[in-house]
Amino acid sequence: MTPADPDSVIAIARAWLGTPYHDQASLRGVGCDCLGLARGVWREVVGPEPFPIPPYRRDWGETGPCELLAEGARAMMIEVKPTVAGPGALVLFRMMPRAIAKHVGIVTGPDIFLHAYERLGVIEEPLTQSWRRRIAFAFLFPQRQEAEG
Repeated sequence: MTPADPDSVIAIARAWLGTPYHDQASLRGVGCDCLGLARGVWREVVGPEPFPIPPYRRDWGETGPCELLAEGARAMMIEVKPTVAGPGALVLFRMMPRAIAKHVGIVTGPDIFLHAYERLGVIEEPLTQSWRRRIAFAFLFPQRQEAEG
């Protein structure tokens, strides 16, 4: 798999700035949660989603050994070490120690990232040490595959 152009990923992600927060939604300018933001950027960067995302409860990631987000991303994206995740990378955060990764953001610069945050919607903010140490996984969007024909 060839990675998508990071500048393109960032431009598309920034087009989502100001989108209100809405659980399980994925419509630019209308509403999204953090996964919905990643899904929307995927559709614009790569193309149609490869499989439907099932409904999930708000507490789905609180317990259990299964890294659902990471496994899903691993099946369709290019995994990189979190320590080398640069602009354009999708990062998965553990919000509490020993919890599974359940929050998603997109790195937009050396020390800045974009994500959908409850009550704030899609925002871009500093990737502080507090956020950086929570990064558990990182992935690159693949390049769009043109249809054969």
